[in-house]
Amino acid sequence: MTSAENLQAFKRDGRVVVVGASLAGLRAAEALRDEGFAGSLTMIGDELGEPYDRPPLSKQVLTGWVPAGNTELPRRRDIDADWLLGVPASGLDLAANQVRLADGREVPFDRVLISTGVRARPWFVESEAALDGVFVVRTREHAEGLQRALAAEPSRVLVIGAGFTGSEIASICRERNIPVTVAELAPAPLVGALGAMIGEVAADLQRTHGVDLRCGVKVTRLEGNAQGRLRRAHFDDGSTIDTDVAVVALGGIRNTEWLRDSGLAAGVWGIACDTGCRALDLNGLVTDDVFVAGDVARCPNPIYEYRLISLEHWANAVEQAQVAAHNMVSAQADRWPHLSIPRFWSIQFGVNIKSVGVPTFADEVVVTQGSVPDHRFVAAYGYRGRVTAAVSFNNAKWLDHYRGLIETAAPFPPPCPTPDQPADMKPVPVDFPGPVLLAQGATVVVTGHDPSERRVTAAFQHR
Repeated sequence: MTSAENLQAFKRDGRVVVVGASLAGLRAAEALRDEGFAGSLTMIGDELGEPYDRPPLSKQVLTGWVPAGNTELPRRRDIDADWLLGVPASGLDLAANQVRLADGREVPFDRVLISTGVRARPWFVESEAALDGVFVVRTREHAEGLQRALAAEPSRVLVIGAGFTGSEIASICRERNIPVTVAELAPAPLVGALGAMIGEVAADLQRTHGVDLRCGVKVTRLEGNAQGRLRRAHFDDGSTIDTDVAVVALGGIRNTEWLRDSGLAAGVWGIACDTGCRALDLNGLVTDDVFVAGDVARCPNPIYEYRLISLEHWANAVEQAQVAAHNMVSAQADRWPHLSIPRFWSIQFGVNIKSVGVPTFADEVVVTQGSVPDHRFVAAYGYRGRVTAAVSFNNAKWLDHYRGLIETAAPFPPPCPTPDQPADMKPVPVDFPGPVLLAQGATVVVTGHDPSERRVTAAFQHR
């Protein structure tokens, strides 16, 4: 058969397996059917329920406005899939084209999409993480448990980590008039994602709303009572606080361990892929039948010097899933690149924070519109004289304008597009904390001498 005939046969009778019954997985499955894929479709997920929306879990669910069970993702269409839920994938055999499940089953495929996402990073001492009153927030069950704990009016909540999730939880606590302490190792909240200047604004926002914000400190121990309930937290500066609820908000861990022996370029950073969402193998070669989408994907972005970037953003998951699904059922010449500009939003202390672009890809930042003291402004980020990102506080309507500047590599700093030009538009260093992944150690070794022999093998023992 010709390539075109093979493709038509695959669209009619092929087998697609989606590993990760997530937002990206569901949207990809819907897009596959929209693209005319009529073959078998299998959805694999480690949780028992069908895909649900995660952003409300650290917002409306914790306030009690939305029950955790009401966060199921709306269906855009019927996907006619075989659902294998409540059992995680344990391996991927690319020689046999099979996904192995933890219960011993093997699921054959012609093409597979990996959308296994991330999980919450747990507290580093297992016995302390198991104390009654210690939470993470990633799943519906996590959010439901924390919501019940907050409804019981604890004497104080400790939030460990002042990234977006930790800051949103602190905001919910203050909204419910619950005393809250936020512990952050960095100099300010959000500094790892948005830099020092915005971090100072976020710190002011938290303290203004009554948060006991402690930056530059580390929680060293969570202490329980004789009944196994959390009662106190210890800091590395020698201080302690009494608390009966602690929320560990230290980021996520990408779910790639099950791919350890697969031969894919997968690790703590995610699964490397090309802009067509095709996974790379250990040698950096593009695979033909393995695609990646969502939080677990690590994709090059031409706008950011083709650097491989992982994004834990809702909009990125949706857009990347659509591109991956299209490419799974398209000929090489008809495939699309995933070239969207990342977008993100958060609501904290009554302020709507939105961003476009990649703020961490910047060396300078400048407030271009509005007033920082009023918490209503836009800040533009620049890298070597061009605009690369923008962040708005209660001023999101102008982000499309900045997206256009990013896409056209407009000069930095950009002029203010409105009459509310700040008095001081002098750029300052963006000042991000140093990269942490450099401390992960070697993950591969190269063997062989002749170009035809040289290959990469995994070196997991170095982690």
